[in-house]
Amino acid sequence: MTINELPVTWRLSPEDAQAGWRALWWTVGPDGELAVMLVQRRYLSRDKYPRGWVGWHAQMPFDGELVITSGQEQRRIPVEGIDMRPSHLALLPGGRFLLASGRTGRDAEGNWRENAVVYSPEGRQQGAFCLGDDIPALVTDRSGGIWTAYGDEGIYGGHPESAAGMAGWNTRGVATWAPKGRVPDWPLQGCTAATEGESVWLVWYSPKGTFLTRITPSTGEVASYRSPVNKPDGFAVRGTRVVLTSRDHYKRRTTVTRAELVGDVCVATSQERVRVPGRVVMHCGQGRDGTLFLRAGRTWVRIEA
Repeated sequence: MTINELPVTWRLSPEDAQAGWRALWWTVGPDGELAVMLVQRRYLSRDKYPRGWVGWHAQMPFDGELVITSGQEQRRIPVEGIDMRPSHLALLPGGRFLLASGRTGRDAEGNWRENAVVYSPEGRQQGAFCLGDDIPALVTDRSGGIWTAYGDEGIYGGHPESAAGMAGWNTRGVATWAPKGRVPDWPLQGCTAATEGESVWLVWYSPKGTFLTRITPSTGEVASYRSPVNKPDGFAVRGTRVVLTSRDHYKRRTTVTRAELVGDVCVATSQERVRVPGRVVMHCGQGRDGTLFLRAGRTWVRIEA
């Protein structure tokens, strides 16, 4: 597979870049629509590390513009007065969307601070709540459920849902699911997330290795498979076929592993290093119904399972 063989879903246009827009948080909706939040350069500063778009910081409050692309159609929604430092963007039913920060803490009274905001289809704030602390992976399902996988600082930081390593939430900020000992080990860190039909997949690792956990939201049923790739940053599944990616950080390449679900393991069938259109950093992959959407700089490409 070469750089020219990867289908392009969307890229930031030269006109937008010249006008001062920078592409920051992004997601793919359950119907395969790509959503990217653009922010003007005048609001932004950047640390030396981490490199790439994840190193940009916005001065609060700031305005943005949400671009939603589906096929040849594109919508742009102004979002004014964002007063948080987002790490994640997610789409919700009815045209709503979610911005969430990966970190939170306690206020003076000892309560956990809100770190997630639900927006209306017009870009107005509708509600806020806490989704736990230290969130490296977040995805929404078709019915609007929010699914999170946590990092070690959240797992050992005292927040009750973060401590379990994974959680499911509704859009009122009420926890609806927890692993409750139904996974092979206690998670240490979330990696990435995906959905397939009504199922949600969270990828995480522990001292026993990396696991792919499938959750059925309607029943809470859980099934886990040992991953052939250590700490992947992209994952998608279609039936028993799986594709995983593992980046060379801040390089224009990623390793694509194809695999099959067999029993309680995921068995690799091929592996290939692939050139991509831009530099690959953290939060670069999300899977929807067998398609892995991969961000490479200002360009989003697709890899099919």
